[in-house]
Amino acid sequence: MREVIPVCCKMSAKTASIHAKWIIGKVIGTKMQKTAKVRVTRLVLNPYLLKYYNKRKTYFAHDPLEQCTVGDIVLLQALPERRTKHVQHRLAEIVYKVGNVTDPVTGKRCAGSVFLEPLDDHSTASLTEKLHELSIAAAQPAAEGKNSELASSLK
Repeated sequence: MREVIPVCCKMSAKTASIHAKWIIGKVIGTKMQKTAKVRVTRLVLNPYLLKYYNKRKTYFAHDPLEQCTVGDIVLLQALPERRTKHVQHRLAEIVYKVGNVTDPVTGKRCAGSVFLEPLDDHSTASLTEKLHELSIAAAQPAAEGKNSELASSLK
């Protein structure tokens, strides 16, 4: 006689557990429509050699707005069920956008030491004032400490 299994005890794709819910990786391809190919690198310990090695895995992520480009560092979120045969994650956020580096002091875009946006005279004047204030503020406490040491050694 066959055993009847209740509906609540059957495994379904929706109740299957997902190991990694959030993943950070680097985009290596965007040639598919609304899909990004993301490479995730992990360090794995070899138990015999006791040495760590890079283990790479490639994921396909749904990118509905096609906003990421090759080289971006992105955050992926696991979907509760597969979207297609290969796509089981979605693009949650672009953590670092490639090629969009801004100088923290001026706020202008740059590539290495070359500014991509022109610096106007007003911003360079305020920049030199800021740097001058920082160097004076950094130099004063050190000078006061040396003067007090000299004064105590002369007594």
